[in-house]
Amino acid sequence: MRDGRHVPGTLAEFVEEAARRYGERPALRFRSPGGDWTEVGYDGLRETVRSVGRGLVALGVRPDDRVAILAETRPEWTYAHFAVLAAGAVVVPVYPTAGEDELAWVLGDSAATVVICEDTTQADRVEALRAKLPGLRHVVRIAGDGGEGAVGGRAAGAASGSGPAPGSGPASGPTSGPASGARAAALSGTGPGAGGDGGVPPLLGALPQAPLAELLARSAARTGDDLCAIVYTSGTTGLPKGCRLTHGNFAAVQDATADLIEGGPGDTTYLYLPLAHLLAQLIQLTSLGQGGTLCYFSGRIENVVAELAEVRPTHLPSVPRLFEKVHATVASLAESQGAGGRDRFESAVRTGVEVAELRARGEEPTGPLRAAWQAADESLFSLVRAAFGGRLRWALTGGAPIAPQTMDFLRACGIRVFEGYGMTESAGVISLNHPGAVRYGTVGRPVPGCEVRIAADGEVLARGPAVFPGYHANPAATEQALDPDGWLRTGDLGSLDADGFLRITGRKKDLIITSGGKNLTPSLVEAAIQQSRWVSRAVMIGDARPYPVALITLDAEEIAAWARGEGLDPGRGYAGHPVVRARCQEAVDAANAQVARPARIRAFAILDEDFTVGGGELTPTLKLRRSAIANRYAAEIDALYER
Repeated sequence: MRDGRHVPGTLAEFVEEAARRYGERPALRFRSPGGDWTEVGYDGLRETVRSVGRGLVALGVRPDDRVAILAETRPEWTYAHFAVLAAGAVVVPVYPTAGEDELAWVLGDSAATVVICEDTTQADRVEALRAKLPGLRHVVRIAGDGGEGAVGGRAAGAASGSGPAPGSGPASGPTSGPASGARAAALSGTGPGAGGDGGVPPLLGALPQAPLAELLARSAARTGDDLCAIVYTSGTTGLPKGCRLTHGNFAAVQDATADLIEGGPGDTTYLYLPLAHLLAQLIQLTSLGQGGTLCYFSGRIENVVAELAEVRPTHLPSVPRLFEKVHATVASLAESQGAGGRDRFESAVRTGVEVAELRARGEEPTGPLRAAWQAADESLFSLVRAAFGGRLRWALTGGAPIAPQTMDFLRACGIRVFEGYGMTESAGVISLNHPGAVRYGTVGRPVPGCEVRIAADGEVLARGPAVFPGYHANPAATEQALDPDGWLRTGDLGSLDADGFLRITGRKKDLIITSGGKNLTPSLVEAAIQQSRWVSRAVMIGDARPYPVALITLDAEEIAAWARGEGLDPGRGYAGHPVVRARCQEAVDAANAQVARPARIRAFAILDEDFTVGGGELTPTLKLRRSAIANRYAAEIDALYER
């Protein structure tokens, strides 16, 4: 790669270069249909990407065509991603949870000509929108009903270590596993309104093969200025905007972070985040660019914690909720140990943090401190490390603020979690804590090549080679986001300390201004309330109101466990139960103790249901849609101010 570690000039040749460097080393790991873990080497990854890319070229995909991917995180997402880029086309990631209006908007606004769907169900959703999508030429499935037909991935059960077995393809180039040979039967009727077999969209692994030389020529022809992806931001208001990201934007991020993230052959990165999100795509690039193994979760979010112990990853990217859930679970177990259980837990955490800070200065604990740490490590810390697999060296959190208490808990346990910051418009990264420079409570220093400054109103501004050139077909929004000197207006409020570490304090558009003129940042108190194991979500309300109040949703698992312990029906709603009310009051009181008086919650309502993407209260990246929540629960909010 350009300097021996970094990515090539464009992602179109990323897999070719990775295969040249790492050969038969394991690239991907995933569960086969039988439940066993299966590996595909870098050579196998290249061959499958070539096969899918040749299939897309044969299907009629042209350079700069938009190809959408509508699927959950799975190895076929990776194959399709790199194959689209190798064919010279542009990737348009789509969240499989997107509603019909958003799906139609993303596919139509991007002018997608091909949509690669996870299965028949998703393909049918797209087919139903054809009347709104005049530019759509083909719908292609990764797998059919029951999962058959997957391309060298979970459903196909690729051979361990070497990827798909070769077949007998066209004489124009090497064959590429399951998409070649007998499965590469000629397609019939793959145009608008028709599928590969009686109106059923064709399988990606059964596409005919264009010459390999044509695919490689297209890959080599791409430049850093060429469009690589249009990634739609899951906006909290209105329709999402398409961020145009070039190959050069992605290369800049990889160059900036390659020396900040420890990794290489032998390392395993566990991936459960949605690949439709830019963070997961960057993790994919980092793992494969360093020669590590990318391990996909089995597809069931409830199995993530159990799989961590099984997979034993060295690298774990996550949103804060996973870490906070582990923290809350351990704290709950401590409380269940009777009187003084919570106090002993918190004392152990304080001991662990003290030792962590000593070791950060190159010192070791001695005397009573060492004895206390050893006891805590044996009874608690080592068990938590084992829950993450026992090998975790590097964990990343981003996308939302993480509670300081959770960071202290993980540090005490000997688990390093590095908080970073970025946005789609910056190709995912602006600043990052890393082993060479970490300051807890901040999102790190700006990565090399990225400039950051704070505007007069407190907004964080960023500039550098990773900043996008603008929004797709939306010059007005582009002008709002980028000033004439190339500074990106992030919309976030923050500050830089004397050592250049960036602290994010909130979102400009989320800022609450009470009727008394007090400016309140809701994320701080919301995160504090959500530290309670009883709470799933907390939303501060107070704009143009005399004081702040909150809407609280309950953690379904915690409430169900409590109900069973009390001999109650776990399936019933308990928002009005006095015990639940008391526990939420404790969470609010604890949060209020951490913030200034004007930001303290004066009243709260507990909702009988949690917020969901499908219900419209959350974005696909699980951010709050505050206006939607305020509108839906207007009666409950008004009632809080009438008390």
